[in-house]
Amino acid sequence: MTEIAHGTVAPLPGEAILSRWWRTVDKVTLGCLLTLFAVGILLGLAASVPLAERNGLRPFHYVERQLVFGVMAFAVMAVASAMSPTAIRRLGVLGFVGAFVAVALLPVLGTDFGKGAVRWYSLGFASLQPSEFLKPVFVILTAWLMAASHAPHGPPGKTISAAITVVILAFLALQPDFGQAMLTLVAWSSIYFVAGAPIALLTGVVAAVVLVGLFAYHNSEHFARRIDGFLNPEIDPRTQLGYATDAIREGGIFGTGVNEGQVKWNLPDAHTDFIVAVAAEEYGLVMVLFITALFATVTLRCLMRLTRERDLFCRLAGTGLTVLFAAQAFVNLGVAVRLLPAKGMTLPFVSYGGSSLVAMGALTGMLLAFTRTRPQNDIGDHLLRGAR
Repeated sequence: MTEIAHGTVAPLPGEAILSRWWRTVDKVTLGCLLTLFAVGILLGLAASVPLAERNGLRPFHYVERQLVFGVMAFAVMAVASAMSPTAIRRLGVLGFVGAFVAVALLPVLGTDFGKGAVRWYSLGFASLQPSEFLKPVFVILTAWLMAASHAPHGPPGKTISAAITVVILAFLALQPDFGQAMLTLVAWSSIYFVAGAPIALLTGVVAAVVLVGLFAYHNSEHFARRIDGFLNPEIDPRTQLGYATDAIREGGIFGTGVNEGQVKWNLPDAHTDFIVAVAAEEYGLVMVLFITALFATVTLRCLMRLTRERDLFCRLAGTGLTVLFAAQAFVNLGVAVRLLPAKGMTLPFVSYGGSSLVAMGALTGMLLAFTRTRPQNDIGDHLLRGAR
């Protein structure tokens, strides 16, 4: 007996790849992602002009670059979304090796661009942040290891993935990049939870995070400065958080009007980390709620489709990618409204950034592949296979 995971679309013999992709891909999720990018370009037209002026560049220099990065990102997304889960698993594992080596070599070959954290490679014409590419392929590797551990006589995938996670967290903390480290840990924990992690173990992970956070607070000036700024009840109006808070307050419900905002002239990261402050000031709460609704739609729709997925690897990998996507958006939005300490993290598809945008294109492309409509064996067939 054969059933369809997400709908009742039957496979058509001899169908063209493009036609099959369009028929089986989740068009609502794809539409939300395209809309997020369009919103990012709209906000970039306002947010990036002051920076371009300060740097002596054409007014829309950064918008033009973002359009180029966007074409690359959606090309990667289209290719990844048309691939089979098996092909994604193989390329994901190979990609993890390359991205991990790139992250490991950052202390030797990387640069900080004067920001105090060695996170990038300077390519002359652009920069590359390897940790952005490491996250999605790490999810693929983790899902593969944990799915393999459920097979009869399978490897200790959960233990191996835990060891790999600790190594990655150590390299990210050395940069330091505690935001990316936290996202990596959240993604691993979500996959482990779906794979059947005991509550006691997850509780231990939370306790370990608290202990590591205390250690980092007492031993890292970079980390302590951000935590102190977050806990301080009074916001320095000359800081990025101060400018962002004023902008959100000024915007109100409907905003000050297109190109009428002032925060973009004061914030050096208005087009990246604090893009939502520009949206709140010029377009008001209405735009912020619209952006939030797009992220929520993608997240909830993907999770709902994955609950009907019977392939364990697809379910684990899809869940990890969805959580990673949602968590990064939550952190960026949370920092802008001062619910979280400053993290220096982009808003997916909205903020400016080549590495972030292309890596997010790969992440969502793989997620679209895992949530595509495709035939699956009846649940009884899976139970029989596991009993053999």
